[in-house]
Amino acid sequence: MQAANRYPPREPMTPDQTPTNPLPRALRFLAGGGAATALILARDWSEHPLGPPEHWPTSLKTALSLILNSPESMILCWDRDDLFFFFNETYFPLLGPRLDWAMGARFDQVWADALDQAMPIVRDAFDGRSQRFTDLPWKLDTDRGAADTWWTFSYSRVLDDAGEIAGLFIFTNETTTRVLADAALRESEERLRLVIESATDHVIFTTDPGGVITSWSAGAQAVLGWTPAEAIGQPMSMIFTPEDRAAGADVRELIGAARDGGAADERWQVRRDGSRVYLNGSVHPLPADAQGKERGFIKIARDETQRRAARKQLEELAQTLERQVAERTADRNRLWQLSSDLMLVARVDGTIEAVNPAWTRVLGWSEADLLGQNFLPLTHPDDLERTAAAAAGIGAGEAYTRFENRYRHKDGSYRTIVWAAGPGDGLIIAVGRDATEERAQAQALAATEGQLRQAQKMEAVGQLTGGLAHDFNNLLTAVNGGLELLEHRINAGQYDKLDRYMTMARTGAQRAAALTQRLLAFSRRQTLAPTATDTGVLVAGMIDIIDRTLGPEIELSVETGRELWPVLVDAPQLENALLNLCINARDAMPDGGRLAIATENVVVAAGTPGHDLPAGEYVALHVTDTGTGMSSEVIERVFDPFFTTKPIGEGTGLGLSMIYGFVRQSGGQVQVRSVVDEGTTMSLFLPRLVGPQATHALPSSPMPRADEATLEEAGRTILLVEDEVAIRDLVSDVLIDAGYRVVTAPNGPRGVAILQTAASIDLLITDVGLPGGLNGRQVADAGRSVRPSLRVLFVTGYAANAAVGAGQLEHGMTVMTKPFDTQQLKRRVAEMLAD
Repeated sequence: MQAANRYPPREPMTPDQTPTNPLPRALRFLAGGGAATALILARDWSEHPLGPPEHWPTSLKTALSLILNSPESMILCWDRDDLFFFFNETYFPLLGPRLDWAMGARFDQVWADALDQAMPIVRDAFDGRSQRFTDLPWKLDTDRGAADTWWTFSYSRVLDDAGEIAGLFIFTNETTTRVLADAALRESEERLRLVIESATDHVIFTTDPGGVITSWSAGAQAVLGWTPAEAIGQPMSMIFTPEDRAAGADVRELIGAARDGGAADERWQVRRDGSRVYLNGSVHPLPADAQGKERGFIKIARDETQRRAARKQLEELAQTLERQVAERTADRNRLWQLSSDLMLVARVDGTIEAVNPAWTRVLGWSEADLLGQNFLPLTHPDDLERTAAAAAGIGAGEAYTRFENRYRHKDGSYRTIVWAAGPGDGLIIAVGRDATEERAQAQALAATEGQLRQAQKMEAVGQLTGGLAHDFNNLLTAVNGGLELLEHRINAGQYDKLDRYMTMARTGAQRAAALTQRLLAFSRRQTLAPTATDTGVLVAGMIDIIDRTLGPEIELSVETGRELWPVLVDAPQLENALLNLCINARDAMPDGGRLAIATENVVVAAGTPGHDLPAGEYVALHVTDTGTGMSSEVIERVFDPFFTTKPIGEGTGLGLSMIYGFVRQSGGQVQVRSVVDEGTTMSLFLPRLVGPQATHALPSSPMPRADEATLEEAGRTILLVEDEVAIRDLVSDVLIDAGYRVVTAPNGPRGVAILQTAASIDLLITDVGLPGGLNGRQVADAGRSVRPSLRVLFVTGYAANAAVGAGQLEHGMTVMTKPFDTQQLKRRVAEMLAD
């Protein structure tokens, strides 16, 4: 620790102050040193090798007085061996954390972190090799902390009273700020150079303070034409236009404005070839050098010749558009005045703000009648609610391309108006067309079309009934004639030809039944017994019969797709349809040809052209021939009943209509593709069966014959529900003759009542269409609710599929179609009771 200060007390001082009371004579060499003198006086020198300051050598006092009073940063190192360190007040900032203790300390203690760099210089100075250093880099702990610094200093020897070297006088000045500023300036100039060289889309050049060009960018050369060699050294005014020069344009004025913070410089200027370019830019002063001296100016501008031309074009276009808007406004006004359509501007609440003269011409109301009034009272009372809702919708932003209502004429009548309306600037904007006459014409046309459709329907009915009458007259002739002859022979006692007349009547009746089935098939009201069917197996099983039917002149080919999906279809009906298609194809190839049968899986997407089918998966059966083909007119009528292109007597016209009805009833579609003299393809599309029933199967085996029934079936009880007395009696007699017990009911409710008793009933036979409010399917369902295993045989001559479960019967149910013979009835009953 330092000893207490031995000098007399003085006024308190801060390090940057000088004592206000005079120093003792022995210490007056310290006068003028300010805070440095205060540091010397504050130190205890009693233990210091130099001793108290008043006893220091005269040469030391003289040298120290010199540095203390110097305005420059100065150091004195005294004693060649110890180098005691003294400094003046200007040097304070350089010491940093050393300031409080460095005064009088040894040099190697003060600058311990810089000895490696300092000591060689000190030794050279003591040896007479004094040097001056400029901007010497030095890393020191200063008042700014450890930092890279730069210094300019010189070393000189100091002699004592005997002329010996006693110390070093060091003049020092930190140049860090200037060095860094010069480096920043060089970096800035380099960046400026790079910008000037790389900015090829801008005119960039610099000038000295007098406006003489000092650099010239590639962009300046590209835009203005002068090379750097031609431009550098020339006054900036070389690019001024003659008009600017004549008007007194002066570079000095531009530079003066630039000195005040930059000047905009947007004008026409001249290229090297004399053409003109419009430059939009500015002039700014360059950063001053380290001494703050002005270095010149920089101009940066872009070529806006094309943009200026485009802007001029836009201005001209705007003027043109303005003129066109005025013209169109005039046109709109003329349209407003001359239009035969009603034009309306109204508030959302219905208050009318503007109408055109058409309101007077169409509805009789003048503008004065309507302005400020609400349009809702003008609407027909039946249209009022819809019109108010539409107005509210327009207020919410909706638009209507077609909205129809009726408006009251001034004479009290109503006119039908069709509106196009929408929102605009918070208002309802609407245009309405008088459609009163058009509506009357449309209604008249609709009535005429209805009459035409009725006439066409009656024509079709006439064709259908004519065909039916023709065929049934033929069949009834055979039936009636056979029965009359049978009656005549019996009455005459002639029994030798009775079988012939009975066969004649029975054949006519069977043909009539077949005709009825075809008509039911066309109307899609036949009763089907669908099963899971493999179409490929079904086709394969019919190849032999089809081949024999076609004959040797026609070549048959069959191609079935792999892994065909199963379909739910009445297999015998599908076989019959396929055989009919092959026969039609044979008849279309009288001179022979080729017939191809193919099956495939087909996926129909929604909206697929040519398919009137729901989207889904189908199995397609195609029959293609190389025959005469059909015209478009024939294709349009090909499924009509009794329509045929065959000669009279060679076709009934019911074959294709039956196929069409059967396929549609099965959920599919029939398609026809035909070209005259090239051939025809008939395609049946049947929906894929998915679910537990989707097993590949063929039609079931034939029913057992009556003589196959065992004795165990005899004595069974059968409930017969039939409203026709003759049929009920007939069926009862047949079943009783076969050994069954028969209970009868004339209607559905009576049949249900019997089923709900405790009587033993082994089989229910019921007509589908029954009186009394319950049909046959409802009777069967009611019976199975109390007798779950009840077997049911439906008998029908005309029934919609819905009556028997949409074409899908439950287990233990089957269907017979009227008319039927007694042997067929007995076989079916025996089969069901044996199951």
